[in-house]
Amino acid sequence: MFGLTAALRSSQGTGSAFAMVVKRSMAAASDKIVVEVQPFKAHKITPPSNKVETTLEELQSMYQLMYRMRRMEIAADMMYKAKLIRGFCHLYDGQEAVLTGMEAALTKQDSIVTSYRDHCQHISRGGTVAEVMAELFGRATGATKGLGGSMHMYNRKANFYGGNGIVGAQIPLGAGIAFAHKYRKEPNVCITMYGDGAANQGQKYEALNMAALWNIPCIFVCENNHYGMGTAEWRAAKSPSFYTRGDFVPGLKADGMDALAVKQVTAYAKQYAIENGPIILEMDTYRYHGHSMSDPGSTYRTRDEINTMRQERDPIERIKKLVLTHGGDANELKRMEKEVKREVDEAVEAAKSAPIPPAHWLWNNVYGKNDNVELRTPLGELVKPTFDTSYKL
Repeated sequence: MFGLTAALRSSQGTGSAFAMVVKRSMAAASDKIVVEVQPFKAHKITPPSNKVETTLEELQSMYQLMYRMRRMEIAADMMYKAKLIRGFCHLYDGQEAVLTGMEAALTKQDSIVTSYRDHCQHISRGGTVAEVMAELFGRATGATKGLGGSMHMYNRKANFYGGNGIVGAQIPLGAGIAFAHKYRKEPNVCITMYGDGAANQGQKYEALNMAALWNIPCIFVCENNHYGMGTAEWRAAKSPSFYTRGDFVPGLKADGMDALAVKQVTAYAKQYAIENGPIILEMDTYRYHGHSMSDPGSTYRTRDEINTMRQERDPIERIKKLVLTHGGDANELKRMEKEVKREVDEAVEAAKSAPIPPAHWLWNNVYGKNDNVELRTPLGELVKPTFDTSYKL
């Protein structure tokens, strides 16, 4: 806790005087702060209040999480350009407030499934930068043992059901995960994330219809970063008001560059979904990089547009200003930033030296029962698959 650390450093006294300093610091960190966010737009539902309660401690935690995400994605960009990361790689920088705000309103018993832009979901669900970086490098110590790569992070213990490489394919999976929560009578929801580029997929509407018929606690979250690959939303969607596109399913639109707005709308949607069934959330956000590392991101939008978003709506700077406005220690923030930078640098170095997955992992855990089954390897050999979830080197 940054405020407490500052109090411990600055305190010169002992005994009761020292205790009073610590007590004041803890009280300040936990005191309620009310922040007014942009009003929510609503479709067939009453919107929540745009006055959000938070604390200095929560704001500091949000800042740390978003800063970690940003530094990790910048490092991934550099390693890709150095050709140490290969293949597909979709970065999340600019959109950090969406995940950060959602996690503030969820528990790890709630589930998340998303698309291929999934590095930061692994972090927000409790994974490490080292696991993400090793996975990007294709190493055995990665989030999915070096077998999934950028688009297929996964953390079953934290109910993160991964990134999915096919556009929109995760949406019906999310409805199924939410159905499992309902079937087991669990007071939880599934956050089913997709982008504006996937918002016109037929499978989304099939899943939405089924979720509505069965009152499934699924929160369909459209991360509207305004460009599906290189196509602007208005060129691809006759109605780009994605929160209204559920027709009979209610929807809300929030400022996806404001973690507190996202927290408020997610908490509201979770309560609604558990009691009534599906709801759509549209997060108005923006990605700073191109669609993927193969996209320079400046052929279909101007650099002025990107710079304006960075200067006026950056989600990390927004939270940093709130921290400092409400008594946060600037020196503590700098110390935290240095620690995160070191964490990311060490994760990159560890990934460089981590082992490559052994070849036999390719046919491990393909089938639960391996009797009378053989698989053909890339070299044309026939091998008997194995079942071993330990993935021992």
